[in-house]
Amino acid sequence: MIDSHCHLADEVFAADLEEVIARARDAELEGALVVLAAGEEQESAQARKLEGLWPDVRFAVGVHPHQAHAFADDPQRAADTVRAQIQATPRARAIGEIGLDYHYDFSPRDVQQRVFRAQVRLAREAQRPVVVHTREADGDTIDILREEGGGALRGVLHCFTGDAALARAGLDLGFYISLAGIVTFPKAGDLRETARRVPLDRLLAETDSPFLAPVPHRGKRNEPAHVGLVIAALAELHGVLPSELGARTAVNFHTLFGA
Repeated sequence: MIDSHCHLADEVFAADLEEVIARARDAELEGALVVLAAGEEQESAQARKLEGLWPDVRFAVGVHPHQAHAFADDPQRAADTVRAQIQATPRARAIGEIGLDYHYDFSPRDVQQRVFRAQVRLAREAQRPVVVHTREADGDTIDILREEGGGALRGVLHCFTGDAALARAGLDLGFYISLAGIVTFPKAGDLRETARRVPLDRLLAETDSPFLAPVPHRGKRNEPAHVGLVIAALAELHGVLPSELGARTAVNFHTLFGA
């Protein structure tokens, strides 16, 4: 199993990072993709510690839409910041998480869009996959991926909570769909039905930890060891064994992100 999206460099894991990693290994995780906020020195320092503790982790680096406002004067500076950090992070494999978030609007929408476009262009130039965050912005997100991706962009719609139309749009772009703990929530019936329709060879599983812990841990701090609960839920939806679903999503992870 692989956790395709987590935030182990977040300060909430600083005090017990070794124990969190030990639990992940005990849960038979092969590895994880750790998402880093571009330009955040605390996260960069913890990422360096992670490399020593868990050599199988890989990284994604990006400017989240919530932080896009910091680059309002020059969206290209966001892409340049990401480029520099990826070059300095040997285990970096992707650009992300990037995208649009119209729920909180912590950054003006036009600024979010410009920063998102700049990073998508960087991904094409660097031939890196993207990890996409979209919330209440599905139309604009897909439009930008189509316009800037040029048919050559690879990536994943992470922590997918959208409807069947968004899933189909992402799949049509060649993207993967990644499900998190929300798929285990009692009221997530519509999401489960959409997840059931995602082909097994385009499916990923994640925790998005420390957020969105799956049932029965809901409301507590999430961590990579819990990705098995997401995989079990997806396996039930697809009528396969959890071991089969775990192996399939691990293959998908390596296909998208490489070794």
